[in-house]
Amino acid sequence: MNWFIDCITKNYANFNGRARRQEYWMFILFNFLLNLALTIVSMILISISTSLVSVTNIISFVAWAALFIPSLAVAVRRLHDTDRSGWWILIALVPLIGAIVLLVFACSDSTPGSNQYGENPKGL
Repeated sequence: MNWFIDCITKNYANFNGRARRQEYWMFILFNFLLNLALTIVSMILISISTSLVSVTNIISFVAWAALFIPSLAVAVRRLHDTDRSGWWILIALVPLIGAIVLLVFACSDSTPGSNQYGENPKGL
C-alpha cells in the first residue's frame, strides 16, 4: 500500500525519474482494488434506491479524476525505467496493439545502471 500512497502524495504529478516494476504494479493493483470497492458500494447503493445512481456516478468520477494524473505519471516513469520516452504512452491510443506493447514495456526489466532519466531505482 505504501507504493500507492507514495504515488499519490510524493509523486502525484511527477513525470521525471524512474519507477521500478514493483512501484508500477502495486499502484495498478491498489487502483484496481479501489475501483472494485467503489463498484461494489455503487451496486449496493443502487440496489437500495435507484435515485442514488447520480451519487455513485459522481463518486466514481471524482475517484477517476483524482487518480488519472498519478496513473499517467507512474506509467511515464515506468517507461523511463526501461529507457523509453514517456511519449510511448500514446501508443495506447492504437486499439489492442497499443495495450499489448505497453504491457510488454511495463513487464520489462529496468535498464541496468543509470540512463538518461536518472539512476536505477533498484540501486544496482
